[in-house]
Amino acid sequence: MSTIILIIGLLIFVSHFLAVLFRRTNIPDVLLLMVIGLVAGPLMGWVSPADFGKVGPVIATIALVVILFESGTSLRLDVMVKSLGTTGKLTFGCFIATGAIVTTVAMLALGMPLLSALLLGVILAGTSSAVVIPMVASLRLQEATGTVLVLESALTDVLSIVGVFALLHVVTNGDVGAGKLIGGVLASLIFAAVLGIVGGVGWLLILGKVRDFPNTISTTIAYAFLIYGLSEFLGFSGAIAAMALGLTLTNFNQRWLKKLSGVDHKIEALTPMDIAFYREAVFLLKTYFFIYLGISIHFSDSVLAMVALSMMALVFLMRIVLTRFVFAADSFSLRDSAIASMLAPKGLAAAVLASLPLQYGVAEGALIRDTAYMVVLVSIALCAVLIMAFSARPVQSLYAVMLGKRPSTDTTDAQ
Repeated sequence: MSTIILIIGLLIFVSHFLAVLFRRTNIPDVLLLMVIGLVAGPLMGWVSPADFGKVGPVIATIALVVILFESGTSLRLDVMVKSLGTTGKLTFGCFIATGAIVTTVAMLALGMPLLSALLLGVILAGTSSAVVIPMVASLRLQEATGTVLVLESALTDVLSIVGVFALLHVVTNGDVGAGKLIGGVLASLIFAAVLGIVGGVGWLLILGKVRDFPNTISTTIAYAFLIYGLSEFLGFSGAIAAMALGLTLTNFNQRWLKKLSGVDHKIEALTPMDIAFYREAVFLLKTYFFIYLGISIHFSDSVLAMVALSMMALVFLMRIVLTRFVFAADSFSLRDSAIASMLAPKGLAAAVLASLPLQYGVAEGALIRDTAYMVVLVSIALCAVLIMAFSARPVQSLYAVMLGKRPSTDTTDAQ
């Protein structure tokens, strides 16, 4: 037990060092944390996901909830509204194109039948909130660009989850109508957002009274867990509900809220101390999340590694083309546009969804799972390598040509 406690303490110090290293060298700390997990798990066999029992997935989900909630508190409503058009183009364009690429490669290179290949395509079509959000914060992107990428990651998680369960329904019960699928996606998004907003308004009305009790700085995060759990229990997107809650708590209008609720007392907002606490919680949970993700990766054979590399190479090329179209406005800098084209990592949502086909009796379930795990690793590694490489002037010049942007002489583009 003493050894485990010692290791946990060392990991926290190491994670702080890696965060500083990221800012100075562009080597993403999420990749290095995953490498620690890979070494401790699949490579050396010191630990496995089974050693964590049910606690591992639960803490990973807690990390995801806190990351999404904290990202919501950092979003500005006016910037988000202005970014909805850009977000929609990038989200749906990248989701559909990525799904098509993965499906095609799976059929041609792995010999999967259409339905199984489509399952893999939908599993890997999104980007990972838990990877994208911390990287957006560390890379210090423009607010509009960061907002688009954060919203894309949250929305594509929903699309992947709903799409996978719809396809699994086809496997087990026969065909499912397009109308039902679209309705399920819209219901999951809209009702989850409404639940998060209503929950946020309710919390703002009682937050001042809650603070009269001792030791209440963590109650808002506990409330975020309640909103997430309730949303998932009702069949909606807990991720969107948690983000909408955070957005509501930092973007409310004091006068409008008083008129709506009929209260006369001052409505208290989140304090700078609250925000600092949430960011520290994200930092600590992120450390666990990526080490656990590295431990959870499955290695099978070199063929899958090559297939995963091929899939992601095509996805990154596609994303460059899409980014050139979506981020064409001069307000998006070369650096922001380039990084937006690089941020297509897969994460825990893909890893969790990848285990479902095998549970549902899909014949290629094991192959889907192992391929998805490999793509998670390859996608994060490629994302990290591209971000590191962008500090070189020749790479910036290449991206300037591919994205139709002027090379910047600003030194921040090399950071």
